[in-house]
Amino acid sequence: MLLPYKTRKRWSLFLLLVGMPAYIGFAWWITSLFDTRPHVLIELVIYIALGVVWILPFKFVFLGVGKADPDAPPEE
Repeated sequence: MLLPYKTRKRWSLFLLLVGMPAYIGFAWWITSLFDTRPHVLIELVIYIALGVVWILPFKFVFLGVGKADPDAPPEE
């Protein structure tokens, strides 16, 4: 399913403004489930894994958002 450029741009903004803080809160909650703070490297691996898992379903939304609008009429 291909989304139009403007829709992808809006969804990417929404995901960055709402989804990213939600991910941060979720990752913080996951690490708070440990009785003691895990080793720094283990904590880093947890954050990286959760970041990859978070972004994979939304990868298609962010593709091409930083480029020029392909649906726009050419400028003269």
